[in-house]
Amino acid sequence: MDRLAEMEAFVHVVEQGGFTDAARKLGVSKSAISKHVAALESRLAVRLLNRTTRRVSPTEIGLAYYDRAKTVLKDAAEADDMVTAMQAEPRGALRVSVPVSFGITHLAGAVLAFLEAYPEVEVHLVLDDRFVEIVAEGFDLAIRIGTLADSSLLARKLAETRMMLVASPRYVAARGTPRTVDDLTEHQLLHYSNLSTGNVWRLRTIKGQERQIRVGGRLTANNGETLRRAAEAGLGIAMQPSFILGNAVSEGRLVEILPDHPLETVGIHAVYPPGRFTQPKLRVFIDFLAEHFRGMGPDNWHS
Repeated sequence: MDRLAEMEAFVHVVEQGGFTDAARKLGVSKSAISKHVAALESRLAVRLLNRTTRRVSPTEIGLAYYDRAKTVLKDAAEADDMVTAMQAEPRGALRVSVPVSFGITHLAGAVLAFLEAYPEVEVHLVLDDRFVEIVAEGFDLAIRIGTLADSSLLARKLAETRMMLVASPRYVAARGTPRTVDDLTEHQLLHYSNLSTGNVWRLRTIKGQERQIRVGGRLTANNGETLRRAAEAGLGIAMQPSFILGNAVSEGRLVEILPDHPLETVGIHAVYPPGRFTQPKLRVFIDFLAEHFRGMGPDNWHS
């Protein structure tokens, strides 16, 4: 006989206090319940129930088995629900947090294509460079750029980007080109105020030695696109990721500074709470983004 059917019959007998009420609860005959319980006790070679003419109660072993059987039946039901949910039509609202520059320049196009492909899904896109608390603030998903902190959240890498130092040809013509990391201290440096290291750039020389360069230029901003525009205007040297700077460099509006010096390459991830991936709307959205950004590496954001 089916082990789950045996467990279910036994659990209902314990909870209903007898075979008759258990049979009524499950919508089967009393004899079917009796056969399931008898088969279970025979297979386990143990008595699970104390039977009298007036009542049925679990033995000590039966009570312990009841607790585990409840868990097994619950897990089996949740597994069935998960499969059903994963096959359901994606629908409902998704609340997504994304950094401003990446959202405007790259994610917005992907979201528009996604909405066209999945008409029953809504996307509430929140563009903010602030580090949001995904669960506490009610987000289904966040796009995170950089090294991920240890947490209970799950992540899927979508692409990679690398940090770049850039300036305009006009700035270089007027102020000269830095040849070493230490030369940067003699230049106007455009400061990104959301940098985890504060107003310090941590850079490495060609030989791998770390340098800490204090940033003290004329402009501070919490948005990378603003700093790109300032660099294009000749106001100084900016350090921003290639997904912001790629087009400007490929089109000659900016030139890369210290291109031979190693700068950090970081991942762009979709981050979401455990258990949410079973939701069709979230699963198809993450899969769609992964396909949209497939092959996007540190040096091809200009394409």
